[in-house]
Amino acid sequence: MQVSAIATTQFSQKLQSPFLKHRISVLQINLGKICNLACSHCHVEASPTRTEELTPDICEQLIEIIDRFPQIQTVDLTGGAPEMLYGFRALVKAAREHGKEAIARSNLTIYFVKGYEDIPEFFAEHQVRVVASMPCYLEDNVDKMRGKGVFDQSIQALQWLNRLGYGTNPDLILDLVYNPPLPTSNNFALAPNQQGLEIAYKAHLQEHFGIVFNSLFTITNLPIGRSKFHLQHRKLEAEYANFLESHFNPDTLNHLMCRNQLSVDYQGNIYDCDFNQMENLPARSPHGDLLTVAKILELDSLDIIQTIQTANFCYGCTAGSGSSCGGSLL
Repeated sequence: MQVSAIATTQFSQKLQSPFLKHRISVLQINLGKICNLACSHCHVEASPTRTEELTPDICEQLIEIIDRFPQIQTVDLTGGAPEMLYGFRALVKAAREHGKEAIARSNLTIYFVKGYEDIPEFFAEHQVRVVASMPCYLEDNVDKMRGKGVFDQSIQALQWLNRLGYGTNPDLILDLVYNPPLPTSNNFALAPNQQGLEIAYKAHLQEHFGIVFNSLFTITNLPIGRSKFHLQHRKLEAEYANFLESHFNPDTLNHLMCRNQLSVDYQGNIYDCDFNQMENLPARSPHGDLLTVAKILELDSLDIIQTIQTANFCYGCTAGSGSSCGGSLL
């Protein structure tokens, strides 16, 4: 689709009413930026050369939050490669000890890095829900986006998880994540229909590799992090922003992950979502104060935020059928 490179309407102007927070039920924690990969689409800009990670003090505060607030249903751990980062195992154990769902957003290849070979068994022991990056079921496309040899290791990792019961045992959930290829021209496209693509993924991976999994999530590449640099390098940033705006769907608004989620960075700062975190758009109290994990503990409430902070990259989550960490919204 050809679009002109015009400035987008401010996202806030698209909203018909105040964009309010719902009751918090999801605690998503970005443990840092260290990763064994440096994927071309990574909005976190994670890599093996990064050093940022959770501190012991912030980890203890997060465990206290998990302990104190029964309303948290899900503890969602991301990075970087979360498995490499300080506090990962302690936070998983804290979540599971309190009957909360623990999600690990895994790149799969970490299981073959020295020192992390026991991760699949750790996942199975604690019934961690694995949400694994698999941007395509074809080798060439995956390796172009994530690095040479990543596809083969990802297949081996998925087979490993299957042997442990993931994808067949109802207590061991394995989901895959699809990201569209980064555009090289202004012939932009949204992610394919999630349900149809899931059928294609399952058929291909079962037939060629004997792999089974639970659900496929389609996630739009937002123009932040390395995706933004990619678009800027090709002078496509303004056109892509306009493309996303042209597909704005107000029906997605009530289902966005920022509604019922707190996103926490490795320093303990609070955001409405992981994308706001990466663009340094912090959450604020009704009085305009910045929020931290320590402040939540002091006020003894998760439900401090009233209005969600927005920016034009929010068009990425509200385009078409919508997009979130849980895939399509509609």
